[in-house]
Amino acid sequence: MQADFEGLFGAALPFWDALETREKKQMTGSAQMKQFEPGEVMHNGSGDCQGLFVIETGRIRIFLISETGREITLYRLFDGDVCIFTASCILKNITFELFVAAEAPTRAAVIPPKVFERLSATSLPVSDFAGKLMASRFSDVMWIVEQVLFMSFDKRLAIFLLDQAGIEGSDTLRITHEEIANHLGSAREVVGRMLKYFAAEGIVKPFRGGIKIIDRKKLAALA
Repeated sequence: MQADFEGLFGAALPFWDALETREKKQMTGSAQMKQFEPGEVMHNGSGDCQGLFVIETGRIRIFLISETGREITLYRLFDGDVCIFTASCILKNITFELFVAAEAPTRAAVIPPKVFERLSATSLPVSDFAGKLMASRFSDVMWIVEQVLFMSFDKRLAIFLLDQAGIEGSDTLRITHEEIANHLGSAREVVGRMLKYFAAEGIVKPFRGGIKIIDRKKLAALA
């Protein structure tokens, strides 16, 4: 298992080669490999501090839930990505609650928060990595804020469908109206009406449990 951690950390963590041998042993010796099924919650708000997640395989979704229960996806992570918000207890002044859930079968190494916090305090490369990772994630969040505030819903939906096609590697998307609404922070009825419009324009063809993109050029023009 330790060899697996070394390979994963070496590929996913830019600071790995800069660590001393004892620091590497601290990480590999304390890390745990966990597996998650689609829909399984990996992090349940700011009070849940499990540690730094390094994704070996899979796909996870980071999202917010409003007081009314409406969800909106902030960003998603894939093979080799690192999820820092699951170690929220080491992030100072983070008061909002983020949720993390697996979207596909996911296998991830978890570095305990105390271990990562200790390394961040003593190693400049680790501290620099954490700062850059936070900046990158907040950039992702600001992109979503920009979409919500300044883009029409048809444009946002078109962007999402193209992104989803890229993730799934197919123009046939196995995703429901409810799931799309949760990603976009909207209502299922709003998604349904817009997809009906897209279908009337020959852009997509909804089917039970999914959507097929018919005309990519028209969809790209909207996006």
